[in-house]
Amino acid sequence: MKISLRRKWIFAITTIALIVIAETLLRTLWGFGSMVLFYDDPDFEYLAKPNQERMRFGNHISYNEQSMRSNPLLSSDECVVLGFGDSVINGGTLTDQDSLATSIVENQFAGKIRFLNISAGSWGPDNCAAYLRTHGDFQAKMIILVVSSHDAHDNMTFEKTSGVHESYPDHQYPLAIVEVLDKYIIPRIRGMISSVPQGDNLMINKNGVGFNSGFQEFLEYTQKTGIPLLICLHAEKAEVDDHAFNAQGKEILDFCVRNKINVITGFEIGEKPEYYRDEIHLNEKGQKAWVDAFSNAIRTNLQSCLN
Repeated sequence: MKISLRRKWIFAITTIALIVIAETLLRTLWGFGSMVLFYDDPDFEYLAKPNQERMRFGNHISYNEQSMRSNPLLSSDECVVLGFGDSVINGGTLTDQDSLATSIVENQFAGKIRFLNISAGSWGPDNCAAYLRTHGDFQAKMIILVVSSHDAHDNMTFEKTSGVHESYPDHQYPLAIVEVLDKYIIPRIRGMISSVPQGDNLMINKNGVGFNSGFQEFLEYTQKTGIPLLICLHAEKAEVDDHAFNAQGKEILDFCVRNKINVITGFEIGEKPEYYRDEIHLNEKGQKAWVDAFSNAIRTNLQSCLN
């Protein structure tokens, strides 16, 4: 039996209506179709594009004009603390802007301190140092470098990243529905039917040759400028379970001891398994765990700004 023209129209209109409803819900409820976008850079590999405001998975994500995950810079900013690191300090799209340790600390000081978050997923100290070298220190009064044990040898490779690696898109999908299909549903289907491991997509180069040069560059820069430097060694979840840093973490600690660099470790602030979203990244409780350590270090070094 042939389908009547009227039924064809009803089917077409219903299909279009369902697509419009699905598209609207995916955008408004979860922020699909509005990804954080990245660009490649010849000095520090890649970074989020500047001036982005996103809502993803119910979280507000903001990047200012210098691609910092912070509010816009102001001419009145006098006491600036630079916070450098990777996705641990950045928080990613699963962490709301107001739940970041850097945002909480900045709000605690009620306008007297700017704690700028200069970070990107899988950045090592050399990425961070290259950003500092390229953009300057914004007249910073203190620098805090947040690292993990894998950063000891996670050296820059300058492989093409933005627009190639799924975690670093350089353009939006035409529809939120297309994003969901391409990034979430199809890969899961492939994973179920494939025997090939999918990998963790963290882009961490744990087997890089040589100790990451960024540590030495931060040391020399802060010695030359007189800016206080604090290194914060975040423990990976496996290290929390083992109650000790691995060999690469110990390399970082040895470097700090030899060069008399102030260091705070995840064990000192009491990092616990329930503070982790996965094997490395912190959830909101984990972000809050670093707040007091950051605040106390800032108070110690920047008393003149707080009087």
